[in-house]
Amino acid sequence: MVLSFYCYPKCGTCRKAKKWLEDHQIEYNEIHIVENTPTSEEIEKIYKNSHFELKKFFNTSGMKYRELGLKDKIGILTENELFDILASDGMLIKRPLVTDGHKVTLGFKEEEFEKTWND
Repeated sequence: MVLSFYCYPKCGTCRKAKKWLEDHQIEYNEIHIVENTPTSEEIEKIYKNSHFELKKFFNTSGMKYRELGLKDKIGILTENELFDILASDGMLIKRPLVTDGHKVTLGFKEEEFEKTWND
């Protein structure tokens, strides 16, 4: 299983997750989340394979999230509108976003990576 590892190279959390994957010898394709932002359709597919609420896909601590006032809009917009917003700018997506096409993790929590990717 080769993982798709959507990350932002300057992100400390992404670097920790990458180190964890390497330490556990887990194969992955690194995808720069800003240069190669997933499309709306890709985000929808990843979301439907996850156990997360759609709002968890947003990088709520990012400047772009605050600039767009998304905190107040997330509950009002449709899923398709939210997929389009996420696809519009990789900095809006919580990172790292890791998937094997079936399972998904958002952000990096060692215990979650251990449970999800170390099988």
